[in-house]
Amino acid sequence: MSHEHVSNIGRIWKVFGILSVVTIIEVVLGIYKPDALHHGHFLGLSLLNWIFYALTIFKAYYIVWAFMHLEGETASLRWSIVSTVIFLVVYLLFILLTEGHYIYGVFKDSTIKWNF
Repeated sequence: MSHEHVSNIGRIWKVFGILSVVTIIEVVLGIYKPDALHHGHFLGLSLLNWIFYALTIFKAYYIVWAFMHLEGETASLRWSIVSTVIFLVVYLLFILLTEGHYIYGVFKDSTIKWNF
């Protein structure tokens, strides 16, 4: 039984390229903040924030997909892992946005001053 070594250099560069492109898009949008996206609102948040959240979830999905070698597994195993990760990221975003809105309201409407 001989095992043939398969080079994964092309796959590594593909993963690097995809994650780099998504990161560059995030950085460019963060630096320039287009007015149409920054001042447009959807469900209480700017469109730019929604784009950042979508790109973050995509990167988390792709990192799990590529580095845990899920592309060769059965569909049910893939989705049991990936759906858990996506659910936890979305849940974390919900908690952070809810708490951030509450803290903003406390500092905005009370005698407590912003000291940071």
